[in-house]
Amino acid sequence: MTSTLTVRPARPADAADLAALLNAIIAIGGTTALETPYSADAFARYFIDGPNSLSCFVAEEAGGALAGFQALGRIADLPAGWGDIGTFARVAPKVAGVGRALFPATRQWARDAGLQALNATIRADNTGGLAYYAAMGFETYKVVPAVPLSDGTPVDRIWKRFDLAAG
Repeated sequence: MTSTLTVRPARPADAADLAALLNAIIAIGGTTALETPYSADAFARYFIDGPNSLSCFVAEEAGGALAGFQALGRIADLPAGWGDIGTFARVAPKVAGVGRALFPATRQWARDAGLQALNATIRADNTGGLAYYAAMGFETYKVVPAVPLSDGTPVDRIWKRFDLAAG
């Protein structure tokens, strides 16, 4: 099934649907370093309108269903002028091309905001995430070995950078 996606900024009213989308990904495991489910309020504070949130775009299907989101925020581990990006696509029913639809809006927002680079931190066992960010032009610049999950399982974290001046 082919879907036409519209990309728009996330709104606080989207928080419950987006939290449910993210919580489904967290419940499955294996693709996100996030391990604790979000309430709608916590989701809005973290991804949409909190103090460390920079931007959040959603991919919306023609009927209004949200197929995914891409958030950009500040984290302490990054240099000034960098944003931390996270991309999440609905697991069921899956929609192809969500990340590719979202990235141009996030990239443009980041450039307009004067950011110099984007960081994506991906679990080493998230082959789909690693492939997606590589396809968008992100390059590995750091590997943090054996970061433990909440159950103690060690998983490397791959840090990828997208240079906004070059890409």
